[in-house]
Amino acid sequence: MRYEPQLATLVAEAPAGDDWLHEIKYDGYRIGCAVKRGVARLTSRNGNDWTDRFAEVAAAAAALPVESALMDGEVAVLQPDGRTSFQALQNALGAGRRDPLVYFVFDLHELDGDDLRRRPLEERKRALRELIERSRGGRAPVIRYSDHVVGHGARFFTEACKTGLEGIIAKRRSEPHRAGRTTGWLKIKCILRQELIIGGFTDPEGSRAGLGALLLGAYDEGGALTYAGKVGTGFTQGAAVALRERLDAIEQRECPFEPRPEARLVRKAHWVRPALVAEVAFAEWTADGRIRHSSFQGMREDRSPREVVRERPREVGGARRTGRGADRRKRGDE
Repeated sequence: MRYEPQLATLVAEAPAGDDWLHEIKYDGYRIGCAVKRGVARLTSRNGNDWTDRFAEVAAAAAALPVESALMDGEVAVLQPDGRTSFQALQNALGAGRRDPLVYFVFDLHELDGDDLRRRPLEERKRALRELIERSRGGRAPVIRYSDHVVGHGARFFTEACKTGLEGIIAKRRSEPHRAGRTTGWLKIKCILRQELIIGGFTDPEGSRAGLGALLLGAYDEGGALTYAGKVGTGFTQGAAVALRERLDAIEQRECPFEPRPEARLVRKAHWVRPALVAEVAFAEWTADGRIRHSSFQGMREDRSPREVVRERPREVGGARRTGRGADRRKRGDE
């Protein structure tokens, strides 16, 4: 069975009512895990084999008491305060270190030859929880079930933000699995973050090494790569030097942005082929479509650049633009 993840649509507020269950939004890599006769294979959301990259997760999955299974979840680094951090995951992988990885699983598509995708989400999660509980070993297992609450979306979102989480995911309890981006799964973010395409960079100044800032963009509805601002913080020196090597290899003379950014940037810029995707956190979108107070979080090896567009909240079901979400929307939320 092929791994085809269901993707969430961005909205401004958590939906109301008990038709929805709510989970923590983890800050890592979305990964599908197929197990068959004691062998596990990990697949990224764009179909790449990442078994070797997360070997300890594959080993734990291979030991599950099943003949076959296909799970969906997120591989992340769990910090001492209980939060997950994409930046910590990137730093660990980039430095060759192995901070403890956790695979938070939240959906089950197949189990011992039984295709579960047409069953309600809540039923799939129940089967998944039973599987993980049967296989639980040790005090801090690599594979962990992602629990949820039913209803109380606004309260759950508020508490998630208070504790410094990235946000939450709301899912319709009764829906079958639907591959691709749907309105049956919704994401509500506490902070502004999204993937953006690297279209250029500037040289470092002073004691910095590698690069000064990345020049970022996203595709518009007409297929043009539009400039979205820059990011010059959040890099370790080692990451900046390594990234500069990758950028030098794809440098080009032509500016990839349409229209070209302002002249002061053009004079200092090195342009690159828009082949790399970065994840960036920022304070807000400006009226002219630029990010402000941005911080580099890491590279997204699991995203195709052609998929990257500016995310805008949609109104879906009980998700209304009122209160806190509406304020962010007026400032130019992603």
